Amino acid sequence: MASSTARPETRRGPHAQDVARRLLDSAATLSYDPATEVDWETPLDKDFHGASPEWSTLYGTAYWREMTDAQRKELTRQEAASVASTGIWFEMILQQMVLRDIYAKDPTDPGFQWALTEIADECRHSIMFARGAQKLGAPAYRPHRIAVELGRAFKTIAFGEAAYAAILVAEEVLDVMQRDWMRDERVVPFVRTINNIHVVEESRHMKFARDETRRRLAKAGRLRRHVHAVVIAIASYVIVTSMVNKDVYQNAGLDRKRALREAGANEHHKSLMRSSCAGLMEFLASAGLLTRPALAFYKRAHLI
Repeated sequence: MASSTARPETRRGPHAQDVARRLLDSAATLSYDPATEVDWETPLDKDFHGASPEWSTLYGTAYWREMTDAQRKELTRQEAASVASTGIWFEMILQQMVLRDIYAKDPTDPGFQWALTEIADECRHSIMFARGAQKLGAPAYRPHRIAVELGRAFKTIAFGEAAYAAILVAEEVLDVMQRDWMRDERVVPFVRTINNIHVVEESRHMKFARDETRRRLAKAGRLRRHVHAVVIAIASYVIVTSMVNKDVYQNAGLDRKRALREAGANEHHKSLMRSSCAGLMEFLASAGLLTRPALAFYKRAHLI
């Protein structure tokens, strides 16, 4: 993605341009309008879960076994809304990083046009997530103030592989859980539709993020690679630990302190996160981004 006046190292090669063209073609062929594709009119049916119960942070705990079926369903609805709200937060960070990356570059470049297409997708997704969370009967969940400020700093200074690999981590983690939710008939139908739309369109975003991460790393020296490996790991930790807001338990009518204690010790959920991120960790390892300091953050977030 480069203009004629850009430095030579920023110019996209034939392979990168070919990837962007194929993604543009895919977007033109298979994209959705959530305003018309999602059933926003039918009232929320509380006989359904908001997410696959196995993905609940309390699934498998003593507390989960004591909960009524209605409480379990309400908890998964609150958790799904929290994940959606976290998704909006990170998509706003993503959009700013991508816009900054293509600023003043060649608009005729397919990579430039794909970047704008991705931003347009993310705008629609954010609106879709917002409406979905509202329909689930949840409040506006926001990350902790520290996470918000770290995100503010990250979107301002992150560049190259640090930006694109962090984008990939957030998208991959959401993708795995949403693939389960969209196929699960226990999940309320409109949420399944939202998840299907996001999975289909994010698959293109993940392809681009992987390609950009490899391309930027090809020009990175040892020091930059090691520094960015830690930056990506910290960003991943903040994103993953912000997905389920601590207020979901109280809003689901549960004992907040007990729920937090049992969720924090839930080995089932930790194991599920690790297994779902196996492919992502394999990619990061192949890219040389699983350094010893970075591994500490991934382990703490139960991603490896």
